[in-house]
Amino acid sequence: MSIKVALEHRTTYDFAHPVAVGPHVVRLRPAPHCRTPIEAYTLKVEPAGHFVNWQQDPFGNWLARLVFPEKVKTLDITVGLVADLMVINPFDFFIEEYAERVPFAYDEHLAADLAPYLRPVADSEATGAWREGLPPLPEDGVATVQFLAELNSAVHRDVAYSVRMEPGVQTPDHTLASGIGSCRDSAWLLVSLLRQYGLAARFVSGYLVQLASDAFATEGLDGPTGPTEDFTDLHAWAEVFLPGAGWVGMDPTSALFAGEGHIPLSATPHPSSAAPIEGATDPVEVTFGFSNTVTRVHEDPRVTAPYTASQWARIDELGAAVDKRLEAGDVRLTMGGEPTFVSLEDSSTPEWSTDADGPEKRRLATELADRLRTRYAEGGVVHRGQGKWYPGEPLPRWAIGLQWRADGEPLWADPALLADPWAPGAATGAAAEAVGAEVARLLGLPGDQLRPAFEDPFAALVAHVAQPDGDRPTAGESDATEDLVARLDADVTEPTGWVLPLTTGETGWTSPDWRFRRGRLVLSPGTSAVGLRLPLDSIDWTDPEAPAQPSYLEAGESVVPGIPPVALATAEGADRTALAFEERDGHVHVFLPPTTRFEDYADLLHVVETAAAGTATTVVLEGYQPPPDPRLVQLSVTPDPGVIEVNVQPTRSWAEQRDLTTALYSEARRVKLSTEKFDLDGLHTGTGGGNHLTLGGHQPVDSPLLRRPDLLVSLVTYWQRHPSLSYLFSGRFIGPTSQAPRFDEGRPESVYEMEIACAEVLRTAAEGEPRPWLVDRALRHLLTDLTGNTHRAEFCIDKLYSPDSTRGRLGLLELRGFEMPPHPQMALVQALLVRSLVAMFWDRPIDPSTAPLVRWGTRLHEDFLLPQGAIADIHEVVADLVAAGIDFDPAWLAPFTEFRFPRIGFADVAGSISLELRQGVEPWHVLGEEATGSGTARYVDSSVERIQVTVRGIDPDRHLVTCQGVPVPLTAVDPGPVPTGHYGGVRYKAWAPWSALHPSIPVDSPLTFDVVDVAAGVSLGGATYHVVHPGGRTYDHPPVNAQEAEARRAARFEPRRHTAGPIDVAVLRRLAREVASTEYPHTLDLRRVASRTPRSGP
Repeated sequence: MSIKVALEHRTTYDFAHPVAVGPHVVRLRPAPHCRTPIEAYTLKVEPAGHFVNWQQDPFGNWLARLVFPEKVKTLDITVGLVADLMVINPFDFFIEEYAERVPFAYDEHLAADLAPYLRPVADSEATGAWREGLPPLPEDGVATVQFLAELNSAVHRDVAYSVRMEPGVQTPDHTLASGIGSCRDSAWLLVSLLRQYGLAARFVSGYLVQLASDAFATEGLDGPTGPTEDFTDLHAWAEVFLPGAGWVGMDPTSALFAGEGHIPLSATPHPSSAAPIEGATDPVEVTFGFSNTVTRVHEDPRVTAPYTASQWARIDELGAAVDKRLEAGDVRLTMGGEPTFVSLEDSSTPEWSTDADGPEKRRLATELADRLRTRYAEGGVVHRGQGKWYPGEPLPRWAIGLQWRADGEPLWADPALLADPWAPGAATGAAAEAVGAEVARLLGLPGDQLRPAFEDPFAALVAHVAQPDGDRPTAGESDATEDLVARLDADVTEPTGWVLPLTTGETGWTSPDWRFRRGRLVLSPGTSAVGLRLPLDSIDWTDPEAPAQPSYLEAGESVVPGIPPVALATAEGADRTALAFEERDGHVHVFLPPTTRFEDYADLLHVVETAAAGTATTVVLEGYQPPPDPRLVQLSVTPDPGVIEVNVQPTRSWAEQRDLTTALYSEARRVKLSTEKFDLDGLHTGTGGGNHLTLGGHQPVDSPLLRRPDLLVSLVTYWQRHPSLSYLFSGRFIGPTSQAPRFDEGRPESVYEMEIACAEVLRTAAEGEPRPWLVDRALRHLLTDLTGNTHRAEFCIDKLYSPDSTRGRLGLLELRGFEMPPHPQMALVQALLVRSLVAMFWDRPIDPSTAPLVRWGTRLHEDFLLPQGAIADIHEVVADLVAAGIDFDPAWLAPFTEFRFPRIGFADVAGSISLELRQGVEPWHVLGEEATGSGTARYVDSSVERIQVTVRGIDPDRHLVTCQGVPVPLTAVDPGPVPTGHYGGVRYKAWAPWSALHPSIPVDSPLTFDVVDVAAGVSLGGATYHVVHPGGRTYDHPPVNAQEAEARRAARFEPRRHTAGPIDVAVLRRLAREVASTEYPHTLDLRRVASRTPRSGP
């Protein structure tokens, strides 16, 4: 994001009396090779009455020669400039092949041109000795960039920085001998060293501008964070000439290469000809003064600092005001969410891109869960259970659950008794048996009620017989045949685990007497936990004539205080649930059975903890989660493809939600988890995993969506009428086959059917008798994706009130169309917008007769996928809130529009005309089935992209805006007598994957935009956008930070490149008619262009 600063440098000489001043040379104008855009510059010299002549020295630097005809009492020289500190990647350059390794020799002609910069510095004794202390260069040399970075760091390491006010520059030998020097001393030393290595180098005097980093951007990062305040001063550094790259800046004071904050003023072979101010006066006493200030004059909205302090104070005030409104209306709203995170240091390995699991993901998830447990769940329990199980995955995913009581009473007193299953462990099977036996004793059960569980050798035999003849083809594996035979020959005497039948009923805990035809408990084959492989179908029935088994409790055995006695029971009619104990990977795992009451779950935990303490054994709790209960608070940390997902506990107020969101982001950063990613080309995105919001109540009976079904109807209707709510906050993958499609993106009749369904919901609600399941039945088959998946929908009501399961009757609505915001304040503004809409519709429900659903047709994927349409629509949403008495500021959504529709570039054309390109949104559709080496697959077509071009200052009757030589259909930004600008969309083939919708259409890149003067038939100027780096650079890894990502994006935009030569306007108008589309009237689709013109650019 662009930050523009105003720099003022003032130098003052106060003389004791008026004195004659000789000619002065001022070298304080940015040099021609300055890469930082300088938008304004001024040089003010006092007293008045002087003469100034601008010149260029032999090296191309700007000089101002000042002549003072009168005597001067005070000489004041003030420089003011405005610079755009857009990020510049100092390593974005190409090096000729022969210069890729040091040492190298310049070719003859180039060496002659560089002669002044190759001339050795006079003294070299100390520098020569210092060079000998460096690692010697290998015979094949060292990579040039590596060599320069190491040399720069070595000077920085061995020369301490000091501010030295004396004029002139120290000799390199003196600097090395003293080990201290100013920036100009270190720079001159580096110039000397570079020349000794045969590299052309020059001394540079300039301005250094350093801006304080945004606090959120540096949180969790190692190393220095930079200045705490914005800073500027005169500075000096060195530049080295690399064939192919040109002059490359190196700053030994900081050990950095020169970037956007280094503004060169004068670059010369020797420091003496680069002095900022040079001149003489008659002898006189003088008082010298100087000042350097830098002020931010413009900052684009950015995700690392989305709001000012005053803006955030207003947002916080509105959050409290909305809370009061919700409380006054007795809404009883709670909000939860599912934020996702990615690794801060690794975004390219499979576990952070496509895979759901991975070793680093497990480690970071554990660290995050530990920090959240310390913050929220003191006295709680960590449950290492099974999570979601998706098709194609061999086992359910892991899930780290945190559970604690809302009243603060402990569920688990000693956290030291809970083990990390992924840390090394030394427990044995005997330890698992001991914990199980202690649990049985504490429950008052006989010891033989704890059943050993064995693997099934017959299942192993069947698997062996089914193998093909011969040796296993996989190299490096042990001989499974010998191992299998050995196992079958030996008596299976070692149990895999231990099982204690246990179930709850109306009369309390019971332990059914399981019996098996084979005489022992034999597990189903597999590698899952013992509790998931119980042979439930093999439990024998009980003879009704047989005498009942006596309860062991009748023998007077002691039990845990407060736990009701556990009675033995017959297996017939009892639930087939059990506690299971096993050693796995050096840890004792305890598999918890399902329970229907919170009290039973809490009692069971107490017994297991007591047994673990009594046997001095740490345990891993797994199995079933506790039943939903308002007295229990839960959050979980789970894996998802490419991300870690945190299912946070619901909050009842804005203050709770604000504190929880801020804390979660902070704890994630502390364990090196991030909320953003960068593509190879530098495109800034969220995590890709979403930030789903859940709306409900503290209990299902409190849910505003069940108490007032018209609230759900209002939300569904309003979202459909305002597509910006679907696309402004979403991820990159949108459309009918995305993870959260709108209901009107699928079947064409869905809007018609939804009108009927909403009317039915309102009719049944008006009858007075609460029938919450009717809401589910009415909307379930419409709030789906194209395949009928109810979970993959923008509005997911799986947990609202489904009659199919208890877990589906929680009174929750999940809004799945929200991408993960990079900053916690953005996440909170996103949530505040939803809270505000709920408050508005609670007081003023939508009347479908006056605000019906809209048949958007093709407008849905045109108007609202361009920045202009989405922004205009979201401003209508804000206007509705303001009209309802909710003072929401549209400026608060600017960070979202900047993040969702980033600016590609800006160009001035013919003085009064400007042209801006912004990224648009393009739906990625799933293609048809194709056969692959691993089976049938359906690929996603990501070959097409969309951008918006906005032009200001044109007269539509005199100018055309073209892309690739084809006119772009333009629409007024604000229709009126004098529009402030015009915009249009461009769709183009950006990539050529082997499987795409139109594989025969070639790639359109680069895109050349022109502002054409119709009368003259020429281009007045324009810009060019490259899909890939114009210099042919290919990247091996994603950007390491936002600065590198911004530099990669900026490198693909050229603001001064247009089509040269005469342009046939008649041909342009013909092309415009040929490619025009009544379905997408505001978009130029270059795939429709029948023929390409030779003016399309190289």
